[in-house]
Amino acid sequence: MQRQDTVWQQPDLVRTFIDEVRGGVPYAADQIAVMLRVIAAGGRAVRRVADLGCGSGVTARAILAQYPQATAVLVDFSEPMMEAARAAMATHRPPPIFIVADLAGRDWTAALREQAPFDVVASSYAIHHLTDARKRELYAEIYALLAPGGVFVNVEHVASNTPHIEAMGDELMIDSLHAFQRRKGVEMPRAQVARDFVHRPDKAANILAPVEIQCEWLRSIGFTDVDCFFKVFELAVFGGRKQS
Repeated sequence: MQRQDTVWQQPDLVRTFIDEVRGGVPYAADQIAVMLRVIAAGGRAVRRVADLGCGSGVTARAILAQYPQATAVLVDFSEPMMEAARAAMATHRPPPIFIVADLAGRDWTAALREQAPFDVVASSYAIHHLTDARKRELYAEIYALLAPGGVFVNVEHVASNTPHIEAMGDELMIDSLHAFQRRKGVEMPRAQVARDFVHRPDKAANILAPVEIQCEWLRSIGFTDVDCFFKVFELAVFGGRKQS
């Protein structure tokens, strides 16, 4: 299976996302804080971490700041994103392992088998690019790679239940991106930010699923303590633990 979101192979789009979008995601710091709280509540030593769809390494860096002795494996199919992650984490010790692999197919697990089992598998704004059938398969593959008691946490873009709620979420995102641009000293009309957000090149690659359904998928696979730990409109943090 080949993924359709090939826009993420374009260096210019990747740089635009890193510089102009990622820092403007609403409640981004809160989402990371919730993710770290869920990991800490797992009650186990964190020695091996996998960051799937790692992008520029934001999620892995946050986890390693809490668990600096852990070994991290970062996986992404976008070479420009991996270049940004390698640069951002060049001085971290122990050195992270970077694997260019496509989560849209099943072969990615073979590349991680030597490092498994993992105490934590995390992902951030990546899995929503996969079809729903592939999302469910991927969650089962993650379960197989976790150590008993290991934690899976997904910081994710999920589907709204109605168009009205989707519109409220879009307005929040536009306001946040507009404020982010102003903090950087870029004076751009809000209407322009809105147009750029609505028509941005990567939006067509989104395949969003409701968080409630995804939590049910995790439970059916065998995850325990499954919940949505944080949600504001289409921004969610959810996951669970592998049975001990």
